[in-house]
Amino acid sequence: MRTELLEVSRRIVEEVDRVVVGKVELKKLLLVGLLSGGHVLVEGLPGTAKTTTARVFAHALGGDFKRIQFAPDTLPSDVTGFYLYQPNGGSSFIKGPLFANFVLADELNRTTPRTQAALLEAMQEGQVTVDGVTHSLPRPLMVVGCQLPYGGPGTYPLTAVQADRFLLRVWSGLPTIEEERRVLTGIDAIEKGDVTAVANPADILALREEVVAIHVSDAVVDYALALVEHVRRGEAVMEPLSPRATIGLYKAGRALALLEGRDYVLPDDIKYLLPYIAFHRVVLTAEAEAADVSVESVLRAAVEEVPVPREL
Repeated sequence: MRTELLEVSRRIVEEVDRVVVGKVELKKLLLVGLLSGGHVLVEGLPGTAKTTTARVFAHALGGDFKRIQFAPDTLPSDVTGFYLYQPNGGSSFIKGPLFANFVLADELNRTTPRTQAALLEAMQEGQVTVDGVTHSLPRPLMVVGCQLPYGGPGTYPLTAVQADRFLLRVWSGLPTIEEERRVLTGIDAIEKGDVTAVANPADILALREEVVAIHVSDAVVDYALALVEHVRRGEAVMEPLSPRATIGLYKAGRALALLEGRDYVLPDDIKYLLPYIAFHRVVLTAEAEAADVSVESVLRAAVEEVPVPREL
């Protein structure tokens, strides 16, 4: 059964590869987020295939796909839905784009914090509440938020609460010269974007059950805890990482192990995932920023200074 399900994940990657050139890390981490039951934040410069990769990935998964194009005037009701009241006193609920298996929140940091917050309940609890009535969302549900680089013109930075809802943050960088050559020579087929659904929601839920069965030893758990604690206690860090960071390392480590064909998590899985789990959650002090201390250096110090367990 596991072999058949892993074949599904391989087919998803192959289908995405037909349209998206390169972006190996992004594709892998989207799968890790999906199988962990988490959400992924993709950040990068305009034109670096953030939206394209997320859209193609969603179509390959099957299920319902919705895209929200955020703007400064986007309202919370444009995300969650609203009640349409009739002259006779009746009403009907008009579902928003959150009612899907895969939701692309495009240019998320171009909308106001009030509208960004419309995603919070959905991302954490799989439901939305409108006018005091709670509506369950489809399962599985995955939100991929694409945003411009932090602090860019016309952007509203995500609050710490909103950023914490994303399991992983991935940078979508510029392609290599060879990758860009492949884009140019294959641009006609790429722009058609013909993608076949190679999975369905039931496949994804079954894969998530396999992830839960992956073994995590006490030594690996202690290693994850020690890495997060090291970051928390850093002098440059203003707000400590929440337990969601540790939980994220645990869940994402299991998903990564499954995708690599193992039934156990290695310390290297945790070490590899730490920057993607923690980067968007770390808030530096004003003094650290003035001294040009970077989030990358804080995370690198944790990886270098926390001993890797010798025995599992």
